[in-house]
Amino acid sequence: MLVKLGIIGGGVMGEALLSRLIARAAYQPGDILISDPMQQRREFLAKQYGVGVTGDNAKVAAATEVLLLAIKPQVFESVSAALPSPGQNGQIPVILSILAGVPLSKLERAFPGVPIVRSMPNTPATVGAGITAIAPGTQVQPEHLDRAKTVLQAVGDVVQVPESLMDAVTGLSGSGPAYVAIFIEALTDGGVRAGLPRPIAAQLALQTVLGTATLMQETQLHPAELKDRVTSPGGTTIAGVAQLEKAGFRSACIEAVQAATERSRQLGS
Repeated sequence: MLVKLGIIGGGVMGEALLSRLIARAAYQPGDILISDPMQQRREFLAKQYGVGVTGDNAKVAAATEVLLLAIKPQVFESVSAALPSPGQNGQIPVILSILAGVPLSKLERAFPGVPIVRSMPNTPATVGAGITAIAPGTQVQPEHLDRAKTVLQAVGDVVQVPESLMDAVTGLSGSGPAYVAIFIEALTDGGVRAGLPRPIAAQLALQTVLGTATLMQETQLHPAELKDRVTSPGGTTIAGVAQLEKAGFRSACIEAVQAATERSRQLGS
């Protein structure tokens, strides 16, 4: 089969990209070959999406447009060492890496002369609501970047940053879903403390966060402007905001991003 898109790794993020690309008709199932070490997983992907599957990563390297690396960073060296040089069929694909903490320098040593784009998606990508930061390697041309964006835009927005900012991206959007989840959980607990049944408190908290984000996205309101619209003199909201400020809520969020950024730097060094 002619493989346009090759995916090494059929895990959660690999499947998320696969499913959205097929749903959007960016690639036809027959154009895709995906490898995974688990036979049960391969059978599921083949049945669910109609794509080609294999347990041999080397076959996936025959992709002509994009070779997506969706494996765990810990196995990168062993997997890359066993791959033939991409482009042996005369068409060199762009390698798109979603491996956290693996820098372009390491990727380019493993695949010399091949265009490589490093990316950092986040978990909302699994429902098509993610955001991915990308950093192009030294061999990347505009057409390579376009191919990478086609894949990643299937699961959300894409922003381009210098690779030096990838750790900060990890600290903010990569780790950010956990911070938001804690905030929603805390809002829910606050509602329960105030007397609401937990299911109702959870529904109110989740929809409040989702609705606020949607409102800000659609209206392009600055967060401070939206806050000012909700807070009236001597009202309930300003009383709650005062408590958040007293507890150091802003500082805690800033420090969380900074701590995650530093940890990302440590893991990538």
